[in-house]
Amino acid sequence: MLKEKIEGYVPQNKQEMQDKKVMLDYLNLFGSQLLTRENEFAHFTSSGFVLNEARDKVLMVYHHIYNSWAWTGGHADGQADLLAVALKEAREETGVKHLTPLTDDIMSIEILPVIGHMKRGEYVSAHQHLNVSYVLIASETDELRIKEDENSQVGWIPVDEIKHYVREEHMLPIYEKLIRRVSKV
Repeated sequence: MLKEKIEGYVPQNKQEMQDKKVMLDYLNLFGSQLLTRENEFAHFTSSGFVLNEARDKVLMVYHHIYNSWAWTGGHADGQADLLAVALKEAREETGVKHLTPLTDDIMSIEILPVIGHMKRGEYVSAHQHLNVSYVLIASETDELRIKEDENSQVGWIPVDEIKHYVREEHMLPIYEKLIRRVSKV
């Protein structure tokens, strides 16, 4: 199912064309092994770009590892349904209960570098996240909750102010790409 979803994804730029090719090459080489962290070089993750119903604010978390405001998301951990992963992670990381996908379709794909870091007292080597992104819609009235082992803040950020919050410069083009795509849906 995952391979078919990625095969069916229509890249919107050169970055996505190349990343789609690499993801499919890796799937052909490693198959379902890419759904777990046992593949220490690269594995699938899924992210949720969570917008309010008016689509003028994005729900972000202040992530411990990256020291930056970021979208929600996480590892596939064996799950091939990456939309389900994006929904689960958004709920866990923010506390929102009322959450729906804007569309069931993948909104973006990207290969994201992860620098080596400590997690729960263990060193995690540098690796790549083969990331599939979805746009999710949440209610601003839901109570927000911090997931203390991953983030220190959760909040609604005006879409046009993201660049003032995000410290990971390489992520800004991805967020901007998603904002442009949402305006066309």
